[in-house]
Amino acid sequence: MDKVPPNNHFEANFTLETGDNQLMFVLVVDKNRKPLNPCHPARARKFLKEGKAVVLRRYPFTIMLKNVEEDCDNQQEYRLKLDPGSRTTGISILKDNTIIWAAELNHRGYSIKQSLESRRALRRGRRNRHTRYRKPRFNNRNRADGWLAPSLQHRVDTTLTWVNRLRRFCPITAISMELVNFDTQLIQNPEISGIEYQQGELAGYEVRQYLLTKWGRQCVYCGIEGVSLQVEHIHPKSKGGSNRVSNLTLSCVKCNQRKGNKPIEQFLSRKPDLLKKVLSLGKCPLKDAAAVNSTRWTLYRALSETGLPVETGTGGRTKFNRTRQELPKTHWLDAACVGQSTPDKLQVLIDKPLIITATGHGTRKVCRTDKYGFPVRYVPRSKFVHGFQTGDIVKAIVTKGKKIGTYMGRIAVRTTGSFNIATPNGLVQGISHKYCSRVQGKDGYQYTFSRKSCRTAVYVRGRIPPHT
Repeated sequence: MDKVPPNNHFEANFTLETGDNQLMFVLVVDKNRKPLNPCHPARARKFLKEGKAVVLRRYPFTIMLKNVEEDCDNQQEYRLKLDPGSRTTGISILKDNTIIWAAELNHRGYSIKQSLESRRALRRGRRNRHTRYRKPRFNNRNRADGWLAPSLQHRVDTTLTWVNRLRRFCPITAISMELVNFDTQLIQNPEISGIEYQQGELAGYEVRQYLLTKWGRQCVYCGIEGVSLQVEHIHPKSKGGSNRVSNLTLSCVKCNQRKGNKPIEQFLSRKPDLLKKVLSLGKCPLKDAAAVNSTRWTLYRALSETGLPVETGTGGRTKFNRTRQELPKTHWLDAACVGQSTPDKLQVLIDKPLIITATGHGTRKVCRTDKYGFPVRYVPRSKFVHGFQTGDIVKAIVTKGKKIGTYMGRIAVRTTGSFNIATPNGLVQGISHKYCSRVQGKDGYQYTFSRKSCRTAVYVRGRIPPHT
């Protein structure tokens, strides 16, 4: 259960986070923590000043009414809409034809993949050293049905986490999600058809012979001919590049060694025309499309298990709904336009959505290692110092010393009890734990509001729907 902090921790920053300029509705629960109808920020501010409510969570901003229980007769219907993506998932909550809450969830799938590859490289290095003998294990590699790679499963888990979290704070009655299937062959070649579509671009070729024909039997970087050519990755494999033929090219030994594992953009930074040619011939990476294809049905089945009706929509329907209403291309507006349930006229009252970035809960390493895998620094066993842990959002009121003032932000704890606080105005170091009070505990996510305004959207600041 979430602890309810004192109300005075939030009064100074309430207007900044949920002010009338963006009309992000405030989520409301009763004293038994049952979700009620979200309310207008002005009404929430009035409840807080009169002492009728306390702040339950800062992100998403949720208040709890002290003396009001759930009124089933007054419950209204709210629809949660999702636009699942490889890197970012758009989230919107609609009441009839009005968007009352919106967010963009940034996943950390690629950082998970890089961490796993780093761990694999370190373990491979240790196996080649003269260490103690460990018997090989071959019976623990079975994968259950429906298994997904950790970087893909993370996208499903984080999306489902926020669906369940929003259901605890808002009476959601239905869910809509975009269920899109990307055709990777059509992405690379929109005009592909017939036998070429069925057999693929390598039909009748070996990989090397195909690359020689595709790149003109010369080094793609310096253009030299008549020398030994090596197969080279456009996007380095150590940086997440794949072995797909669209990511392979040919280069001479000298250019291949000079490029090493540099990104193609860095290696050809002084040759923009050549960079454009290589990227256009190599085609765009397909990892994002493959990630969405792999997780779409898993996410759909997970949402179906919530017991709510789940509506699906195609990418074409989403684009049609968005362009018809002349809305800009953003993840949260795409989410609001998913499916046939999208109204003919959307009331967009939100200016800047909540940006949610998955950061994880740290690591289980007992020590930090250098790039060669050798331990360089000890990690404390306990993550808590004087009741705080790194990632908590705190409010520090410093009453004496050189840093007198009030600071609010995320902390990095130290065993000495002197913390660092990351505030919107910069990093403040050396704040004693005695001045700190927790606003919201660490939950594995970082929260900000988008700096980009969506003023180009069609804003209808008309009548606000009924609320509690």
